[in-house]
Amino acid sequence: MPRDLDLRHVISPAVRDLIELANLGDFDRTRDHTTGETIRSYSTSDEPTGRLLTTCGNRRASRCPTCSRLHAADTYHLIRAGLSGGKNVPETVRTHPRVFLTLTAPSFGPIHNRPTNKDGKTQPCRCGTRHLDSAPELGTPLSPKTYDYTGAVLWNAHASALWARFTLNLRRTLAANFGITQKDMNATLRISFAKVAEYQKRGLVHFHAVIRFDGPDGHTSPPPAWATADRLLLAIGPALERTNLTVVSDTVGDREICWGKRFKVDEITALGDGELSDSAVAGYVAKYATKSAEDSGTVDRSLVCRTCSGRGTVGGRVKDLCPDCEGTRQAEPLRELPVHRHVRQMIRTAWDLGGLPEFADLKLCKWAHMLGFRGHFSTKSRAYSTTLGALRDVRRAWHLAQADAARTRAGHPTPGPDTVLVTESSWAYLASGYRPGEELLANQTHHDINQSRADKERIQTEGEGWQ
Repeated sequence: MPRDLDLRHVISPAVRDLIELANLGDFDRTRDHTTGETIRSYSTSDEPTGRLLTTCGNRRASRCPTCSRLHAADTYHLIRAGLSGGKNVPETVRTHPRVFLTLTAPSFGPIHNRPTNKDGKTQPCRCGTRHLDSAPELGTPLSPKTYDYTGAVLWNAHASALWARFTLNLRRTLAANFGITQKDMNATLRISFAKVAEYQKRGLVHFHAVIRFDGPDGHTSPPPAWATADRLLLAIGPALERTNLTVVSDTVGDREICWGKRFKVDEITALGDGELSDSAVAGYVAKYATKSAEDSGTVDRSLVCRTCSGRGTVGGRVKDLCPDCEGTRQAEPLRELPVHRHVRQMIRTAWDLGGLPEFADLKLCKWAHMLGFRGHFSTKSRAYSTTLGALRDVRRAWHLAQADAARTRAGHPTPGPDTVLVTESSWAYLASGYRPGEELLANQTHHDINQSRADKERIQTEGEGWQ
């Protein structure tokens, strides 16, 4: 940067930092680092800002819209491949029986909602009000004093285990309906699935899942002729009814964890356009793969104090109160969280239950900001389709090919297939986010991309109208 560049008259720190970035003299750094047997060297000292910027990889849209879009796209292709083929999945998979299932949590007390009649018209809530779709009270209890917050948090904490129990019961129910043993059924029939979790406004998760019949080798083999979609549809209801877990506690009493009475299951038949087409289902599932608990109004960060790791004390043999949380074990006071009081009570209940010995294995304090849910937001069976890792490997290979092409254009030698590269590196985490000037550039780029995408969609829509 020129020494005589005086930026004291620039009031905005972001603009001042942007000018400094633009005047750095080492942005054009294409040069040959080859010395002796070293093919190419790299150091962050050669970077314009002395740092290496990398993607964060966070799937949550509230944290990183760019990485979350990439994760949603990968999830879409993963789900789509299991419905219509592609990504090393044969197209014959679209002939396999498959259904789309939505499972919900039971009621833990009446809440404000927007009921509809058979014609789809909105009816008054039990409180007598006809709520708007954006009403902040939607999903909150009509009577907070009698609402079963303990049951709600424990349900979230055991939702993933309940799903695992359901898949076992589904196999048992199918074997009984087919009149064969589970061992014989497993030799000829495999049940594959992919699911995502979504938070409802009331702070409870529910699941959307694709369930498919395969042959014994998964998506590469067809199921037997007697394994039809109708048999799968008939087995889901009884399997749900027999699925439950019992939580034993001397403090809060024993609790039975089970599914809600309302569930929806439909056969996926359409291959083109339609409500339950391959593309529609894949897009629907992928949309929720990047969401998190903050969509129900909670925060997107852990509430456990990092300094003491939630212990409340620091030190060796002589324990002192943690200087940051002052013994509360909380990264920030729960009473000061910028959330609705219903969500705060869910968080407080999870935190209190996390302190009980019988719930220590649930780690509810760690997952209090998730309202007790501690499972993965998207899961699949092994033989459903490809994997997120495989999709990322393909993208990584593409980027490496582009880098090799760039090195060739710049005149740098390309390592041969038998070349052994020895690297000596020392990496350290510096910070998350951009410098103020970098943030301006990133926001402008983000705006340009969104504007370009909107223009393409508008032109496509107008073109369809002309037809």
